[in-house]
Amino acid sequence: MSTKLNPYLGFRDNAKAAMEFYHSVFGGDLTLSTFGEFHASEDPAEQDKIMHGSVTVGEQVLMGADIAPGRYEEPKGFSLSLQMKSTSDAERIFLDLSRDGEIVMPIEKTFWAARFGVLVDRFGVRWLINGEGSDEPADA
Repeated sequence: MSTKLNPYLGFRDNAKAAMEFYHSVFGGDLTLSTFGEFHASEDPAEQDKIMHGSVTVGEQVLMGADIAPGRYEEPKGFSLSLQMKSTSDAERIFLDLSRDGEIVMPIEKTFWAARFGVLVDRFGVRWLINGEGSDEPADA
């Protein structure tokens, strides 16, 4: 079976800032499309809102969009989990994602991982960061 599972995050009027933030953390390619570009809304206040955004890094894609105010719900009951080979990469990503967010569990050695930490980023998304063991960055 050739299936790919991609997280799709909903935001309350800040999808552009969120997707640009994730792009700054992960790199890769950023794509943003507004409701105005596709004439998807008559409301002038929604023209610059993000209808679809994505950050593509290799074969991984993180997607997101602005959700209509009456339909938006705060994220709860899930986490995005990153598995990284390098502890230094795990620490860097953890620090970048936690900027202006909340550290739930500092990144540290655990019995199951060389590094593990939990945070909620500034957009309310919960992340689990795992570093498998090497202290060398993945691109070294």
